[in-house]
Amino acid sequence: MKKMSKLLEGAINAAIKAGVAILQIYNRDFEVTYKADESPLSEADTASNNIICPLLKGLGDFPILSEENKEVVYNDRQNWSTFWLVDPIDGTKEFIKKNGEFTVNIALIENGSPVMGVVYAPVLQSLYFGLEGKGSFKCDNIQDTLQFETLLSSSKKLPVEKTGSAYKVVASRSHSNDETIAFINNLKIEHGEVEEVSIGSSLKLCLVAEGNADIYPRLGPTMEWDTAAAHAVVRYAGKNVKIYKEDRELSYNKQNLLNPWFVVS
Repeated sequence: MKKMSKLLEGAINAAIKAGVAILQIYNRDFEVTYKADESPLSEADTASNNIICPLLKGLGDFPILSEENKEVVYNDRQNWSTFWLVDPIDGTKEFIKKNGEFTVNIALIENGSPVMGVVYAPVLQSLYFGLEGKGSFKCDNIQDTLQFETLLSSSKKLPVEKTGSAYKVVASRSHSNDETIAFINNLKIEHGEVEEVSIGSSLKLCLVAEGNADIYPRLGPTMEWDTAAAHAVVRYAGKNVKIYKEDRELSYNKQNLLNPWFVVS
């Protein structure tokens, strides 16, 4: 556990250092280009990735799969028992809109499951982290790197007590479709009063982990790096990320890195 705590401390500090670089770009004009799948890529994605990957390599010999260097063929990575899974900026659209609802995501995957996850929102100064055997936590007003024990002493263990009596469903700010609308309408039939909460990036999963939402249906495409870190936060807060209409958790390092539809609850 001591070794895992040091790995988590290193991952947290890598996310925070990346956040500093991201904010320097966020607070000025920046370049936006588009990838082959037409999703946006900002200067900040590259800057964040260039900070995180060397710092993670300094923590040990685990390979790294990042959204920005994802072209690792399955024949090479299928034998990875443990590896880092990174999204340098989750919610690039939110970054470009400058609404602050983007995160830095770092997960440690072991045998297809997230055993550690760090989700850092630089503008909101909010940090979520989860570790197998330790639990999940949230720390606010994060502006600089900290030692793990200091972080623990200043963090809230998740979940916290839910505010309000309404059943809360998280809806994506940038992605919705007919299936999601139908899912939410069924919740309204089942629960009566249903409050919809919209937020960007992996913060949606974190809201459920935190206890400030009851359910998050994602009936649309995501990639493994979009969910892994927040999945760990959800998991070690005692909640689930299950494949839609199946009793199976999301798994990682699949041949196809596209996630199936899932529900967080």
